[in-house]
Amino acid sequence: MEKGLSTSFPPDVEEEATKIDKTISAEEIAGRRDIRGVLTFTIDPADAKDFDDALSYRELENGDIEVGIHIADVAHYVRAGTTLDKEAAERGTSIYLVDRTIPMLPEVLSNDLCSLKPNEDKLSFSSIFTFSGTALKAKKIEIISQWFGRTIIHSNKRFTYEEAQEVLDKKSGPHYAELATLNTMAKILQKERFENGAISFESEEVKFKLDEFGKPLGVYIKERQDTNKLIEDFMLLANKKVAEYIGAKDKNIERTFIYRVHDVPKQDKIAELQGFLKTLGYDLKSGPAGPRSKDINKMLNDIRGTAEEGLIQTAAIRSMAKAIYTTKNIGHFGLAFSHYTHFTSPIRRYPDIMVHRLLAEYLAGHKVSKEQLQQFEAASRYSSEMEQTAAEAERGSIKYKQVEYMLDKVGQEFEGVISGVTEWGIYVEEKETKAEGLIHVKNLTGDFYTIDPKNYALIGEKTKKRFRLGDPLRFRLKSADLDKRMLDFVLV
Repeated sequence: MEKGLSTSFPPDVEEEATKIDKTISAEEIAGRRDIRGVLTFTIDPADAKDFDDALSYRELENGDIEVGIHIADVAHYVRAGTTLDKEAAERGTSIYLVDRTIPMLPEVLSNDLCSLKPNEDKLSFSSIFTFSGTALKAKKIEIISQWFGRTIIHSNKRFTYEEAQEVLDKKSGPHYAELATLNTMAKILQKERFENGAISFESEEVKFKLDEFGKPLGVYIKERQDTNKLIEDFMLLANKKVAEYIGAKDKNIERTFIYRVHDVPKQDKIAELQGFLKTLGYDLKSGPAGPRSKDINKMLNDIRGTAEEGLIQTAAIRSMAKAIYTTKNIGHFGLAFSHYTHFTSPIRRYPDIMVHRLLAEYLAGHKVSKEQLQQFEAASRYSSEMEQTAAEAERGSIKYKQVEYMLDKVGQEFEGVISGVTEWGIYVEEKETKAEGLIHVKNLTGDFYTIDPKNYALIGEKTKKRFRLGDPLRFRLKSADLDKRMLDFVLV
């Protein structure tokens, strides 16, 4: 509500969604590539209902491997200019709060009609790649052919990430051989990406165990396993290859498209990060054009497993430019891709729907006018703004539940690190829940403390005692205010 986000759909939008024809005609099937006979499955979080993507796997007679990345064909159902389309464009994105999802599309679409549920025929938009089996045996990725177009699929299995990981770990279970090969391929793709200059950010994701009323019973950090990375790497591949296909010059005419771009970091932000790292005893090398991705990766590798890893990861991410949507391609610095887009999540991101529409136009041999270019650029800017608004709402939701979890823990002691230093006190991050609170300067008794901004520290005038960013501390919860979403701590 603080962000002005609507939690329900207008009646006319809901009505339009319910009137969409759910049947798949023979004529529709005839105009698509039929993948229903190929092994296909989804891998998603255990609580997911909107299955955007599925993978198909087929080993060819010559030993090559065909992998299909199949994405819900939302644009088939959500037609441009309809009431439903306008509502989705205005929302821009689904919002994933701790205790609920505010979908971009009504649930009849997001959780049912468009969701690639198992044992049902579903319409999809696909990227299908043939990989050299010979190259794969040599631990290399070589794409022999690629195909983009509309398909019909039939998912054989719905895996959760945990179920698929268990199959890999036990080396047995449903579709183990296919999962193992896909996992090998994903690891090679990941290795190649980092060798080409991608930055290996691994930010922590806070998750909650909730009771039936939404009250948090526990807080934990989501673990990213091989199956998470497997899906991520094939989605990155599809996004990259679609963007490269459209971005290639066609008779010297550049085609209108929506790219996901990430600019190089600004020098002043990098200088600030370098100063911050120096106070913690780390060095980030930088040349005349700024730090290279391999320098950033070395620093991130140096901090792996340290108490201050989370702080530095967050600071490093904040020093980067924000990724945005635009029709002007400048490449993606963080991924080290010259062309990148968002094609793989049209149920929850409006730019993906626009990408599907543009790709369909180009595959059909059509052109996009200059007037449409301006409209797509305006829509890209707006989608970037809504993405940021949604991210702020999601962070606010996490903060709210962290404070709610702490309400009955007043008086208890905790361990953590100093996550921020100001003239009015020090912010500390609790080790297990990642909940952040303030130790006010007035509660730092026995001395008068002043800030040393260059060294991110509070220093006692008499004792010279220092409270520095990243220092470990033990503290007690003094109070928790849910309305203000604030935690007050005192030193033990």
